[in-house]
Amino acid sequence: MDRTKLYRRFRTLLIANRGEIACRVIRTARAMGLRTVAVYSEADRDAMHVALADEAVLLGPARARDSYLSVERLIEAARKTGAEAVHPGYGFLSENAEFAQACYDAGLVFVGPTAEMMNAMGSKSGSKALMEKAGVPLVPGYHGDAQDDTTLAKAAEKAGFPVLVKASAGGGGRGMRIVRSAAELGPAIVSAKREAKAAFGDDRMLIEKYVDNPRHIEVQIIGDSHGNLLSLFERECTLQRRHQKVIEEAPSPTLNAAQRETVCAAARKAAGAVNYVGAGTIEFVSDGKDVFFIEMNTRLQVEHPVTELITGVDLVEWQLRVAFGEALPLKQDEIKLNGHAVEARVYAENPTKNFMPSVGRISTWRLPAETGGLRIDAGYRDGDSVSPYYDAMLAKMIAWAPTRDVAIDRLNRGLEDSDVRGIVTNIPFLSALITHPKVRANAIDTGFIERELAALTSGAPAPGELELCAAVAAIVNDERRAAQGEANSPWQTFGWQPVGRRQRNFALRVGHGPEQKIALNYGSGPSTLVIGERELAFTVVPKDGGFDLTLDGVKSSVAAVIDGHELYLRTRNGRFDLHWVDPFGGETDEQTGADKIAAPLPGTVVAVLAEEGAKLEKGAPILTLEVMKMEQTLRAPYAGVLKSIKCKVGDIVQEGIELAVVEASGE
Repeated sequence: MDRTKLYRRFRTLLIANRGEIACRVIRTARAMGLRTVAVYSEADRDAMHVALADEAVLLGPARARDSYLSVERLIEAARKTGAEAVHPGYGFLSENAEFAQACYDAGLVFVGPTAEMMNAMGSKSGSKALMEKAGVPLVPGYHGDAQDDTTLAKAAEKAGFPVLVKASAGGGGRGMRIVRSAAELGPAIVSAKREAKAAFGDDRMLIEKYVDNPRHIEVQIIGDSHGNLLSLFERECTLQRRHQKVIEEAPSPTLNAAQRETVCAAARKAAGAVNYVGAGTIEFVSDGKDVFFIEMNTRLQVEHPVTELITGVDLVEWQLRVAFGEALPLKQDEIKLNGHAVEARVYAENPTKNFMPSVGRISTWRLPAETGGLRIDAGYRDGDSVSPYYDAMLAKMIAWAPTRDVAIDRLNRGLEDSDVRGIVTNIPFLSALITHPKVRANAIDTGFIERELAALTSGAPAPGELELCAAVAAIVNDERRAAQGEANSPWQTFGWQPVGRRQRNFALRVGHGPEQKIALNYGSGPSTLVIGERELAFTVVPKDGGFDLTLDGVKSSVAAVIDGHELYLRTRNGRFDLHWVDPFGGETDEQTGADKIAAPLPGTVVAVLAEEGAKLEKGAPILTLEVMKMEQTLRAPYAGVLKSIKCKVGDIVQEGIELAVVEASGE
């Protein structure tokens, strides 16, 4: 290859991605004086990354295969805007060798490794063969070219169950299944191949021996075109769910200094086997004693900010400088480890409903300021819509501190001070996770979240005296705010009454729970709140996002969002969703079809797993939807007979559409 085409200085950069990573790359590129070009689908027309870039090009329809996964459309977008280089971000085509080669053939600089390096290391199968030859320790398994059912079954038997069936391309837990018996293998391979094909356009599989109680450790590396190859310490990514990382930290609290140097040296050796150029990650699994190479990610990782915070290095800047053809600015012994960093991935999902993705418009987006060691990499803002077509990650919150304990405390405070409404997020779950005593003690493995799921998703406590009083204060404060434009409005004075002393009664409830009564006394003299036999003096001082409530002499900060009769409150006791019972009546209890087998979100039917007339046990799988690039299996709500299936494979279905009917057995 012509080296001047591979690495050269450029002025205009196209970011072939969306969301948080596109915003992240745009910010660094612009700080370096580069002109930036965003690309977007019809679903992302008003997205944050589109607004941040200097120019933006519409790729096509919402589905990724018609937009972000279209090599031809991305190359054409670069041609239209005069872009000289392409940054792939992560996900989508970031580890696609054909895309890297297409950029080269079109005369574009690809900010990443060459197609040859990707083929050698980006394929999990190919990299394992290379590492085996180089003497790097591997997890026992199969990583060959043959993909027939017989070969994969024999490989699984040889490795010994349980095994991991894993997509050779891509990552993020997609196309990955734990298989504990031979009977489970066939269906797992079919499902994993289908998911991998949809996410990465490649359904090749590999088989690995599943390591019980594993820990996930990875090393950040970066190389330049002058033969320099550096490691920037390691990250611990053990806290995962369904092979999707949830919390990442650097450095690993599991390794001592000698182990750290050993694993980093192994990572440099692994990347050096292909004279690697660009940023990448060497991933290892540990059984508590030995460390095994599992794969290389030939791209920037979602969790790269924790490495940046402990090293002071902007990895995107280094990526761009390497693409310019420059040498890395530091030597290995000049990279110093400073403090500890922890990252949490904020997703639009509902942990209490099996982490079902949440879609809709973000009506409130309040995240804390990036001060005191806190960093926030976001791809969304107030008013943005979360669509069902892409990964559900909204932002990453990262905290740095001199020690791990303080970094955890800072991250938790940042999560506690965050309010996102209009969609459901995993923020309370993240807070419960990082404050779990076993997480703080580093007594974890990759199965920790699944084992502790009930405790981590137990939900908010019942509202107490503070929350009930805050709810009334929020309602009246909101009414006063609404009346501020009215001249001489009585609501300009809190608790106004023309003469004497009056009482206003409120009824509040959580969900369909019992009503809780509270009264507001106002008029002449101080206003008070009455709960049961207690009468409490209070004052309210409004501020952005809520108010300070002084109740019985104690001041508390309250965040509040009111949407009609629905109230969201955040107090020192946690987050609370309350319903203000309509004082004029008209309340109706909506009867929801809890047993209805309907699409939870817009998606595509990818498999029908039962036949009409079949007798089903409770929980038996009926059909599988692809939602937000992940598969969701819909199951029988009770034992019975499958009376009808109202869809077929390939159907695109909207939220709430009934897909199947089960008639209860009556048992």
